[in-house]
Order: sequence, then C-alpha cells, then structure tokens
Amino acid sequence: MAPISHPQDLTADERDREDLARLGKKQVLKRNFGFLSMLGFSCTMLITWEGLLILFVQGLTNGGPAGLIYGFILAWIGTLAGQYHWAAMLAPPSCRKILSYLAGWLTVTGWQALVASACYLSGTLIQGLIVLENPDYEPKLWHGTFLFWATVACAVFVNTVVSRALPALERFILVFHVLGFFTIIIPLMSEETRDPSRIVPACMLISILLNGVLGFGMLVGVLFCIGNLDDALDTPTGYPFMEIFLQGIGSRKGSAAMISIIIILGVCATIALLASSSRLTWSFARDRGLPGWQYLSRVEPRTFLPLVSIATTTTIAILLSLISIGSTVALNDVLSLTIAGLFLSYLVCCSLLLYRRLTGGIITPTPNPTPPSTLATAGTKNSTPLPPSAHPSTNHPPRYKPLTWGPFHIPSPLGAIINALACIFLIVITFFSFFPPVTPVAPSTMNYSVLVTGAVVGFAAVYYWLWARRWYEGPVVEVVVGEGEA
Repeated sequence: MAPISHPQDLTADERDREDLARLGKKQVLKRNFGFLSMLGFSCTMLITWEGLLILFVQGLTNGGPAGLIYGFILAWIGTLAGQYHWAAMLAPPSCRKILSYLAGWLTVTGWQALVASACYLSGTLIQGLIVLENPDYEPKLWHGTFLFWATVACAVFVNTVVSRALPALERFILVFHVLGFFTIIIPLMSEETRDPSRIVPACMLISILLNGVLGFGMLVGVLFCIGNLDDALDTPTGYPFMEIFLQGIGSRKGSAAMISIIIILGVCATIALLASSSRLTWSFARDRGLPGWQYLSRVEPRTFLPLVSIATTTTIAILLSLISIGSTVALNDVLSLTIAGLFLSYLVCCSLLLYRRLTGGIITPTPNPTPPSTLATAGTKNSTPLPPSAHPSTNHPPRYKPLTWGPFHIPSPLGAIINALACIFLIVITFFSFFPPVTPVAPSTMNYSVLVTGAVVGFAAVYYWLWARRWYEGPVVEVVVGEGEA
C-alpha cells in the first residue's frame, strides 16, 4: 500500500478526492461550488420565509396565529437535529443491504415529488398574481399545467445549457433571498462542492439559522398586518398572503411587485431542486438501486452532467403535472411523497445514527490516524477491520466495524440527545402527515398519501425481490485508497 499523506499535507482538491475515495467512489461530477454558492444553494432549497407565505393558510386554519408561531419554533428546532449511503454505513450487517435500499427509494421518490411540488406551486402562484392584477381572469386547471411546464423548462435550461453559471447564480440568489425579505417585510410593516466535509455541514447549519430568523420575522410581520381575516382566507388568488399584502400596503402594483419576488425565488428553488434530485437519482442508479440503472448512471463526458437523470426527473415532473388537469386533489396526494418519503428516509438514518452512538459504533480519531482505506468503508460490505492499535481503549462487539467521526460532529451526550429528539420529531410529524386536513372527511378531502407511500414501498419491495437483490449490494466501492481503482 502506498504511503498515506496526512490531511494537512493535501490541497483542497486532493482532500476532496480522498474523501470520495474513503467512501469507495471515483470523482465523476465536476466540483464548481464553493462556500457562498453552496450556502445560496442550501438557502434556496429551504426557502423558509417564502414557503411560509405560500403555505400560510394550512397553519392559519389549523392552529391560528399562536399555532403558527409555536409550530414554526418547534419545526425550526427540529430541523437543527438533522439517506441511503448513511444507512449503509450505519446499519448492522444483518440489515444493511435492505435498509439502505429502502432509504434510497424513499429519498429518490421524495425528491422527485419535491421537484413537481415546487413547479406546481410556482405555476399556481403566477395564476394567483394574474387574478390579483386582473379580477376578471378565470383560472383554469390546464393554465396551471402550462405554467408548471414553463417552470420546468427554466430549471432544465439552467441545469444543462448554462450549468457552468449555476454557482454564480446561487450566490446571486442568496443575496436576492435576503434582500427580498427586507423588500417585502419593510413595506408590509411600514458533490459538486469543494471541501464538502467542512463546507456542507457549515452551510447546512448557517442556512437553517439564517432561514429560521428570516422565516420567524416574516411570520410575525404577516400576522401583525392581517386585516380582514375572512377576506384573506376567501381570496380568489388561492393564496391568503397575497390578500394580506394588498391590505397591508393598499396598492395592487406594490403587492404585485412583492409577490413577484416570491415567484422568482420559487422558480430559483426549482432550479436547485432539479439539480439535487437528478444528482441523487444518478447516485442511487450508480449503486444499481433503480430500474434502468445502466442508463441513469451515465454522465455526459463533455459537460460532466448526468443528463439522463436530469431528463428522467424532468419527464416524471411533466407526467405528474398532467394529473392536475383532472384533479388537484389527486396531484396533491401524489406530491405528499415529499413529506412521507423524505421524513421516513431521515428517520431511518437518525435511528441508525442513534443506534451507533449508544452502542459505541463510532470512534474518535486518534492523533496518529489509521490509513483512510480502513476507515472510509468501515461499515460497508467491503470494509476492512480496524487494527486494535487504532482504538486500544475501546472493546467493540465482533459485529461492529466502527466508523470514525469526521471533522464536523456533535459529541455525546448532546449528540445522542439531539438524535433521539430528531427521531421523536420525525415519528410524530410523519404520523400526522397521513391524517385528513379537515373534518368531516369526504372523498374530495381525504388524505390518500398513506396509500401512495405504501404503493411506492410495495413497488420497491417487488422490484427488489424480483431483480434488485441480485445486483444491489449497497454503495458500490469503486476505489480503495492506496490500491488504485476497482
């Protein structure tokens, strides 16, 4: 085995390649994102204050102003606690393969539904703006479908034709995200990342804190400015916040300008969501977890883009949009996979991380680190057991091949407490997400999301039993550090 350089001797690009190699992966996609562009990417996908306005009616009708405030605080804290690769690393050997497969399917389907959800909301927001400006306009379901397609087309264009400009665009969106907040609240009141092991966790926490502060400020401001609540709830735009804007500043033109900011940021979020969803689909296909993985895992050699996965994600979104022409209720039931799929995948990972913490399955690095090749794939099928000298004071059961903490983690007991609270939060939220939104329950108001989620899990199980179990083994090891490519 070749000599291993210590981390301080490596450049940022060399550390990035070594981090991937420690996970058994080769560098395929091009790294274009730095700290600011990744922070913008994270904030754009969260779009907390914008999403809070868009989904304002659900919280207002179910919990009132107090429910909105306390619910936001609880959700914000719950987010701080925070699929298939982690499941493969953290799960016991006896159930590692099936749990990582299940987490992969839940995550991929959740993200596919999330892309369609963002396009649908952007399209209906544009319809609501048209209604506000032109009260004589009669919105049709197929109008929203065409606007849905326009949003998808914009996202595809940025992710393919001008993909090199995406990092710069995300930096601009970050500025626009913050300035847009003040532009609205002031008048109303009056793997493609460099050094990901450090940048990604920091950006996630900063974006949660930043979006949380902005979201809470927007929520308080909007609740303070509510005039006639019945008019806001009965607005023909379909979005109460549009009527609240109009009541707050008394100008249709001014309200339209403020709403346009939210629409633009919504479309920008779709761009980021398409990028994330297509890469996740490509990643799971690379590990042979999806039908047609031989094609979905391809990367275009000239642009280093997973064009087949981008095209697949776009096609799925367009096909889902056709449901809205017949029934928006049916579309919402399908799009509910966003909540159920993602939250269940988070629950799998959080539970396994808690299990590892409580059973001593993750060790703290020693001053003289062992070769990365023995640490990176520990916990996967092709892992090599750590030598006793790597952790002389720890006696692990034979079933463990301990992982090593990276440069960013929350030490126990605080880390274990946060993991436990995250699991409780996810269980409660997922359970109640299957409940009908109103009573009495009618066929038009029934929540069929549990049926949709069950159908996805059932299809994944059948596909696994008939085909995937023959070739899916969890994350595929392509590189072993010090031994070249597999």
